[in-house]
Order: sequence, then C-alpha cells, then structure tokens
Amino acid sequence: MATLASDNSLASLRAAVNEASLETGADALALHSHDVLSRGDEPLAVFRPSSVQELAAGVGAATKAGIAVIPRGGGMSYTGGYLYDGGAFILVDTLALDAIIDINETDMTVTVEAGCSWDKLYRELKPLGLRALAWGTLSGIRASVGGGMSQNGLFWGARNGSAVDSAISFDVVLADGTLLSTGSEFFRPFGPDLTGLFAADCGALGVKARVTLKLVREATAFAYGSYSFDTHNALLGAMSDIARAELAAESFAFDPFLQAQRMKRETLLKDAKQLSNMVKNQAKSGGILKALKEGAKVAVAGRSFLDDVPFSLHCVAEGRHQGAVDADIAQIDAIAVKHGGTVVENSIPKILRSNPFPPPNSMLGPNGERWVPVHGFLPHSKLIEGWERLQALWAKNAAEMERLNVETGALIAATGRSSCLIEPVLFWPGQHNPLHKDAVETDHMAKLTAQPDNPAANALVDTLREQVIAIFRDMGAIHLQIARTYPLKESHDLVGWDILRALKRQVDPNNLMNPGSLGL
Repeated sequence: MATLASDNSLASLRAAVNEASLETGADALALHSHDVLSRGDEPLAVFRPSSVQELAAGVGAATKAGIAVIPRGGGMSYTGGYLYDGGAFILVDTLALDAIIDINETDMTVTVEAGCSWDKLYRELKPLGLRALAWGTLSGIRASVGGGMSQNGLFWGARNGSAVDSAISFDVVLADGTLLSTGSEFFRPFGPDLTGLFAADCGALGVKARVTLKLVREATAFAYGSYSFDTHNALLGAMSDIARAELAAESFAFDPFLQAQRMKRETLLKDAKQLSNMVKNQAKSGGILKALKEGAKVAVAGRSFLDDVPFSLHCVAEGRHQGAVDADIAQIDAIAVKHGGTVVENSIPKILRSNPFPPPNSMLGPNGERWVPVHGFLPHSKLIEGWERLQALWAKNAAEMERLNVETGALIAATGRSSCLIEPVLFWPGQHNPLHKDAVETDHMAKLTAQPDNPAANALVDTLREQVIAIFRDMGAIHLQIARTYPLKESHDLVGWDILRALKRQVDPNNLMNPGSLGL
C-alpha cells in the first residue's frame, strides 16, 4: 500500500517530468535520507532533472500536489539542510545540472548550472588563467556551486570573503515553478540586492538553477609558510595580525589533536600523487629546478616535521610577481616570530594548494571514527575568549568524553580582515551511514574499521554540539550552513526576522520549499 500511495502522490510529477529523472529505488532513497551526521525520513522520490526547464516543471508539479520540495547540492553538509520529517516530499538532486554555460573572459564572469562542482569549475578555468573570486571549500570535489551559494562556504580565496561574495546573480526556481533571475549578468546590486536575499538561504526560498560568478586572474606566483606556536594566544595573535594586513590568500591553523589526525589520515600512495601535483605546480610558477628542490624538501620532511608542534599555522601568499609574494611571506614570518612562533617545513600549504579538492575521506577519522564539525565566526577581538570557553567546555566534559571515546580538535581559518572561523570537530566510535559509503573512496573505506551504532556516544556528541553553539551564540558569532541547526531567529533583529518571514510567504506561500530550513 505504501508503494501505491507513493505512486499516486507522484502522479502529477510523473506527468510533468521524464520518468528517468525520478529515482525510487531503496538504495537511492536511503542514501538521500542521510547527511554527514544525521538521518531524516526517506523521500517519495529523488528528482534528478536534466535541464533547468525540467527542474522548474517538476518543482511546480510537486508543490501543486502538496508535496514538499527539499533541495540538495553535493550532499556534504551536516546541519540537516536536506533532511526532512514533516510529511510527503521529494528530494531534488541538482548534480546532473552541471554544465558550465558561459566563460566570459571579456567581462570576467562565469555562468554555471547549479550542480557544477567547485572542482570541475576550477579545472575548466585553470587553463585560461582564471578562477572564481572565492573558489570553493575543501569538499569541492563533490560540493556544488549551487550548494555553496545556498549554504555558503569558505576556504579557498578566503581573503576575498565567503562563497556568496563571488556571486553576481542567480536563476532560482521558486516553489510554484517560477524561474526568477535576481539581477544583472555583470554587476550585482541594481537597487536593493535581490541576489543577496537568496544567498545563504539554505534552500528555504528556492532551488538554485544557474549561478553567475565573478572571475579573477589566477595567481602566477606563490609562496608558502608554516609555523609552530606553543600557545593559542600566540597563534591567534599572529593570525589576526596576518589577516588585518591582508598578507595571505589563505591562512589556516590546526590545534595539536586535529593536526595529529590529519598527519595520520592520508596514505603514502596519496602523498606520492599529491607530491607529483605539487611539483608540477611549482614548475609552472618557478621553473623545474625550483620545483624539484621544493619537492625534495617535502619528501625529506615526510610526516615527522609536526611531531612536536603544539599549534600549527599555514599560509599561502599569491600574486603576479614572485618578489612581491616572497616579501609577503617574509612579513608573515616576521609576524609569526614576533608572536613567539617558529618556522617549520611548509609541506601542508604547498601540497594542499596544489591539490585543492581532495577526496572527502576526512569525513571519517583515520581509524574509521565518525566525524562532525561545528563552527562559529568571531571578530578578532573575541577569538581568545571564544577559544578558552571551548576549552573549558571540553574540560568540564572530559570524564564522559574519555569514557565514550569522544575526542575533539579544531580548525581555525582567517576570513578577511575582521574575523576568524573557529571550527571544533568531534570524533567518536559509531556506525557508518550510506553517505559515508558513497562518498569515501572505496580503497580508503576498506582500510577503516567498521563500528556498531553507539547511541551513548551519539547523544554526547549532540549535547556537546548544542553547548558549542550556545557559547558561540552568547558571543554573537555568525554561522554558515545554518539549515536546521544554527539559531538564526534567536540571533536576528526582530524587525529583520519579520522581513525574512514576509519574503518566505511571498515566494513560498504554502511553505513547501524546504520547510523548517533557517527556522522558517
């Protein structure tokens, strides 16, 4: 009866779209009911449109039949953005809409379909000497541009802001199937910023169909720096000084635990491939002799160079002239030393910049542990307080964490001149879900230890995440990937919240477009 009911519910959708665009197999429904952390109800179907027109027709047909529409990008999120348990729904998988529609070298814009991955866009633009202004997250081998515009994201090009700062305009499918274009093809604000209203909406206002982004020239000169710090005060002080001076295109740090996890994670085979890519990149920017020297230094350093490093900071400087970026790194060196840091081998930023979108194997720990981040952005003036409040939380829960083998580390990343991201990550023994099995490379997954479900550890992780979010909220932090996890309403001006609610009613009067996302 359940199958018959589903077929009847989907009748109007089947009439509007190609049968091949609807998937109802058990494996597909199970996969698409999980994100990295949690599980929701299974959809009636996974809708994988092959064109923007079919996307619009399918969304309109579904909502006309009273079926909710839940958009999904690359599926790399962990805040419940595409999980739903409020009734009948379809999940829209946009990854088949991955065309790069137009690369406009004259006007320095690129237009892509929303399912295009950051990795695909990077590879298409690189031979032209171009890239997007802010050009993706570390998960960009699977994470999509449309997902980045909806969830927001940050890593590559962080000096220029977060992912949505690259956007010029969107084509968005609204709940009734209407296709809305938010602005000009070459300039973003023409009157009130309509593109901005649909940026970082976590799919609550519509489904991204096409995205136009700002382009910049790819750098041709690079320099790299890595540093060891004994204390968080010294590390955070140096990061803030470097960010305010705009010396690094990317500046990121690991605490001792996460650093140790990262150094254990990759296989030697993967290291060899990464080293090869690094040497090729170095040869393009600095000649083959320099490339071989740099490759040899990385190979000799191996994995041991961070063995006795408490906190590590890694910086990438880039530009048009090697002398200029070398001067930037020299200034970064001086700032690090001023704050009590010491220079260490710069293998990590070299390899990562040469392999910007690695396979998402890090969504499990090096021994197969479950993994989930939780984050907040704080201004430089609050970083030390924020860090120390998090450490107090871990100390308060240390006995229970040790009993259940829940461990924590942190990534810190500079985000422009005014703020830094602090992203605690939690590791714990637990059962792998279908998304892990789909996303993690098969050969890597085969080396990991499978674990049974662990309700007690899961519950502690949920509690710790809630307490981290409460600390960040108390400090006035902001978040990306808000979805169904971070408290947008509680952090908003009441008048602003009323405006958001009014916008939601205008574009989705029956509340069928990702209901509950953003708390709307």
